[in-house]
Amino acid sequence: MITIWVPKRLVEVDLYNVAARSPQALAQLSENSYARRVQYAAQKVRGSGAKIVMLTGPSASGKTTSAHCLAKALVQQGTPAQVVSLDNFFKGAAYYPKMPDGTLDYENLETLDLPLIKQCLRQLSETGKTELPIYDFATEQRSAEVEPIDLQGGVCIVEGIHALNPELTGLVPDDQIYRIYAGLREEYCIDGRRVINTQDIRLCRRTLRDAAARGRSPAKTLSMWDRVLDGETRYIKGFKTTADFLLDTSFTYELGLISRLLGEVRRQFTLEGHNAELWDETARRFEQVDPLPLELLPADSMLREFYGSQPHLTGEKCVKFVSKPAPNCKNCGAFVAIAITLRYNEDTTPVWRRMRRHLQRIYCQNKRGVYYGF
Repeated sequence: MITIWVPKRLVEVDLYNVAARSPQALAQLSENSYARRVQYAAQKVRGSGAKIVMLTGPSASGKTTSAHCLAKALVQQGTPAQVVSLDNFFKGAAYYPKMPDGTLDYENLETLDLPLIKQCLRQLSETGKTELPIYDFATEQRSAEVEPIDLQGGVCIVEGIHALNPELTGLVPDDQIYRIYAGLREEYCIDGRRVINTQDIRLCRRTLRDAAARGRSPAKTLSMWDRVLDGETRYIKGFKTTADFLLDTSFTYELGLISRLLGEVRRQFTLEGHNAELWDETARRFEQVDPLPLELLPADSMLREFYGSQPHLTGEKCVKFVSKPAPNCKNCGAFVAIAITLRYNEDTTPVWRRMRRHLQRIYCQNKRGVYYGF
């Protein structure tokens, strides 16, 4: 296969500001561009003849939402598609390796049941059918139940941070696998000097998502950022060059959404020490960026994962909100129990952080077509 690679592009902030004078047109252009990229990725998957798509990307790259967008695009083009999260294959808390400082290493490959992953992927490639394990994040143990999956002649999209690690696909013929790396490819400069890189945007995505959806101070997210980057270096970036396709998850108008939110979050929360310096430095990078209103976000935008969350909910409001499940979502009931048990807005333990990442994969579609990403 020939790798479809997308070089990073450097855009002048002044050029963005000119485009932002027509905010609706800029937003629509950005959304349409992403949609075309996903459609093109679906065409390449179909053309490859592969049954298994392995999709990964760094934190806040939009890999989970993009996996579902890709599945939708494949269906539109006539190929049945289903998304499988590697989180299904966690072995359980008792098996988590430890970091040098004694804390649990939740990102380690050894947290996954590798023999079972290999078995399931081989069955999918040979017969199109398998039974997936179900992981109970409340107890951090595997459920006794399984979920049967039938590709019906279509494609399985496997998403997770270890998706490109060849150890997972050792029992599947290489021509049955298509590998995708999801990442941002647009950076911004002033007079040719880079001032906003893709890492800055991902940090903003992650931090603003936590603040908007959970009322969490950026301090917690910022304090974890170095460890997140270390995990990406150890487990993701080394396999980036093995990808057959690089899916660009950049949105030009996102720059204005971030600019709008940065100041609001800074006024809402108190930051001290290194966290304050890091956040203020990040905010300074966006000082020359004209802000845009969040109302520009379409209901089905991938960016809603980061900027389209409901306002911070506490106590009875939280319970009331999550107790109204959207139609056809079997996960909502479980979310209610988890939200109440783990104090959705307050618990910042590693267990909750891990569970929260799983809950972000639950997208409940309401009557208006809006996706709630918890």
